[in-house]
Amino acid sequence: MRDALVAAAFQLFLERGYEQTTIDDIVALAGVGRRSFFRYFPSKEDVVFPDHERCLADMTAFLASGGDEHEPVQRVCDAARLVLRMYNENPTFSVQRYRLTKKVPGLRAYELSVVWRYERALADYLRGRFAGRPDGTLQADVIAAAVVAAHNNALRSWLRSDGQRDAATEVDHALGYVQSAFGHPPVSAAVQVRQQPEDVVVVVSRRDAPLWRVVQEIESALGRD
Repeated sequence: MRDALVAAAFQLFLERGYEQTTIDDIVALAGVGRRSFFRYFPSKEDVVFPDHERCLADMTAFLASGGDEHEPVQRVCDAARLVLRMYNENPTFSVQRYRLTKKVPGLRAYELSVVWRYERALADYLRGRFAGRPDGTLQADVIAAAVVAAHNNALRSWLRSDGQRDAATEVDHALGYVQSAFGHPPVSAAVQVRQQPEDVVVVVSRRDAPLWRVVQEIESALGRD
């Protein structure tokens, strides 16, 4: 029933336009009553984005299931890939929605509100992981915004190609940029901290390593996390 309502709605949106299509039109084409529509969708806008609530719930559960063994920036990047998977389940529908959203300001505003909820979910997870760090909340919010921006940049590139480009490759490249800027690469690739006798700490760092990351490694070696 839910899929039938979505299919009917998009058929009418493409034929008549979004603004010209009413909920009564959708339920008539789907062969159901208005009550059935509102059982699945609170509004006409929601039928355009039928899977975001499920995806947001999946993302929240994925983040909650992570432990201290998971590198936090890697974890939020993997969480963002769940959104890509949702879009990639039905490329034709995703491209149609992208085109429709570009034409209807109200849908664009709705979409932005959904994006903000994804960003908040990522930021909340990172705030928990960075609790106690200097500027931990700032880092969490900046990294969450960067992950969403990188993911959406790659996603829009894929949608503009009508789903012809490799979505996973596009997103992996974009999220790799975020990880290189904010993540915690293997010690051999970035910062090496060796505890020497008499509490002497030797730090070996790449020249381009951010200062905050070097300080973080020193604090960790000294047991000041």
